[in-house]
Amino acid sequence: MAEQPAVNRQVLGSSPSQGAFPTTLHLMAYRAKSVIASWQSQSISTRILRAWLGITWIYGGWDKASDPSFLTPGTVNYIGNQINGFIEISPIGPLLKGSLEYATFAGWFILILEFATGLCTLLFILPRFAAFVGFATSVGLWLTVTFHVRPYFIASDTAYAVMWLAYFFVLYSSNKRIDINMDRRGAIRIGSVLAMTAGLIGLGKFFPRESAQAGGGKRIVKLEVLPIGAQYPFTRANGEAAVLFRTRAGVFAYSAICTHQGCEVKFSKKSQHLECPCHMAAFDPFQDAKVVVGPSNASTKSIRPLPKVDVKIDGAYVVEV
Repeated sequence: MAEQPAVNRQVLGSSPSQGAFPTTLHLMAYRAKSVIASWQSQSISTRILRAWLGITWIYGGWDKASDPSFLTPGTVNYIGNQINGFIEISPIGPLLKGSLEYATFAGWFILILEFATGLCTLLFILPRFAAFVGFATSVGLWLTVTFHVRPYFIASDTAYAVMWLAYFFVLYSSNKRIDINMDRRGAIRIGSVLAMTAGLIGLGKFFPRESAQAGGGKRIVKLEVLPIGAQYPFTRANGEAAVLFRTRAGVFAYSAICTHQGCEVKFSKKSQHLECPCHMAAFDPFQDAKVVVGPSNASTKSIRPLPKVDVKIDGAYVVEV
């Protein structure tokens, strides 16, 4: 059998005369060629899909890393506030409620996961595993954020879940083994992804988009985490509870204080009404919060509709006017 070229032995570090530093350089050069070859071997449609998914996931990580409020408790866009807002509309609400205690840890996990998934996809490091993680992340976001969005094609999470799944099977059809190689070269590749992830997070913290702002101000929630069809409970600047809605027509909000005896109303996904737990009054938020069920089955004219809260979209946020 023909002997392998000497350059291959050097790349693998088998030549003792090369030393550790040249071997590292050879590994880096070999990896660069491997990444280029991975792109060249794929069809144009697969390249487009791979580039879009990888870049989008890195952008998602950057969006969070450069947002000072994402990991800062007490601010408008804090991950804990987002999770709390999704509890009432998500089919995995109890799970989300249990995770509130670890909201900051969950935020770090999501941040690192998005960066690492995007980098692995672009650099072809653990590509099948990264595609599966991307699919699982999209399904998780769908269950958490956009499960009740109708019609379903308005929500992007389902589209990304399908794209990641399609990309996974494109890769799986060419190699049905999903191995996590933890030899020296595999460890270097994974370490490089973690190092680049740490670097990008550091850059995001060094070049923040804006200063973290305390919650309870004019800003209510970031628009991107409030899909069409969603509701979001919040606290007004005056300390009063309120509920924000987003439909195709825009955003609107009402006070969450029942006009009967001041109990806090909650939105019911089943009835699509704001319901008072004290005396069972119900209000229709899609009809100017008019009374549809009176307290203790009394006349609907016995209490007033819920007061409207003035809100608007201002850039990337929904704000209280």
